[in-house]
Amino acid sequence: MDVRLAEKEGFAGLFLRLRAEGLADKSLLTALEQTPRTLFLSAAYSDCAYQDRLVPIDCGGFAESADLVARLIVALGIEPGHRVLDLGTGSGFLAAVAARLSERVVTVDRFKTLIQLAQQRFAHLGLGNVVSRQADGLKGMNGEGSFDRVIATCAFDAMPRQFVDQLASGGVMLAPMLQENGKARMVRLTKIGSRFEREDLFEVPYRAFIPGVAAAL
Repeated sequence: MDVRLAEKEGFAGLFLRLRAEGLADKSLLTALEQTPRTLFLSAAYSDCAYQDRLVPIDCGGFAESADLVARLIVALGIEPGHRVLDLGTGSGFLAAVAARLSERVVTVDRFKTLIQLAQQRFAHLGLGNVVSRQADGLKGMNGEGSFDRVIATCAFDAMPRQFVDQLASGGVMLAPMLQENGKARMVRLTKIGSRFEREDLFEVPYRAFIPGVAAAL
């Protein structure tokens, strides 16, 4: 099938699923439509780019579905003018969609390969407001100023209090938290003064954070 046709049909299916969930915000749908999902996956998985499933990517990782990306961005509440920190670049798809809704996105990953591939994809799409860094996501991005929104796609085993100082007043962080059963639940943390107000959301497929920067890949 022609890639453009596959994109068009895939997005149409995504649109219907999101609308059924009540996620029909025009700016979100436009950002998704302008960010071709197949560009962020290898050719071997282009046929399942818009399926609601995990898709393997380089360095032993996976890309979450476009459906989940949409749910996360809605929960994050990105607005024009926001500065966003994305912990766990992966394929770069989430950062690319977020960049269309915000002023600036800083995305970090421990794998150099994933950062390089994501940079190529951002450049191809002309997204000049995304900065990619190879770094330890557990430490955040000191020196970049404060962020209005932070999203992590790796799971924490304890409340990520180290990010309080990296969030602007009233800022929001989405952080997967490991549960006793080994699965992760996304929680929304809103900065109130010097503490977080926590709201549990939904289960997510993310793995535990691995500290440090990868020595290979």
